Amino acid sequence: MIKGVNHRIIEVMESECEYFTRVLFFVKPEYSALSEGTLRDRARAVATNCSAPPPSQIAKNRKLTILALLGAGGVGALLAAVVMSLLL
Repeated sequence: MIKGVNHRIIEVMESECEYFTRVLFFVKPEYSALSEGTLRDRARAVATNCSAPPPSQIAKNRKLTILALLGAGGVGALLAAVVMSLLL
């Protein structure tokens, strides 16, 4: 929901980002005096700079997440065994 009517909005429809087809930028009041061309160029540069990580990076992140979860599970099991041995 947009509140107020004093917002200057730049819409970039030709985004080259594979995630988004359209991007809306809300201009800060202190920069609203800049020309529309300057704001549009900057908005287009930001929208174009968005890209997906390479598949190898996604696979690496997934492997690191799985290893971290397995490690946390192992530590939890070890702590549970120690607590149980102290209680018995």
